[in-house]
Amino acid sequence: MHTADLLDEAIALAERLGYRVRPEWLGGTNGGGCEIRGHRWIFLDLALGPGDQLEQVLATLRREPAVANLPMPQLLRDCLLVRKSA
Repeated sequence: MHTADLLDEAIALAERLGYRVRPEWLGGTNGGGCEIRGHRWIFLDLALGPGDQLEQVLATLRREPAVANLPMPQLLRDCLLVRKSA
């Protein structure tokens, strides 16, 4: 799976968890997950390439306990280093 495809899968997973994903030009210095007025956001820094943007999304998803129980491609699961709960 190509990095851009994996990024799309990670974004879709974040959206299933209730995140709003917003691409922004942040100059390569910021980005990632946060909460603003009760809404969860992931800001993707457009100054970064797909691999670094993927890491921004993965870092946010790794903090979500519910992510382990969601269906996802095995490669994405491996990137998150999560195991499916029994």
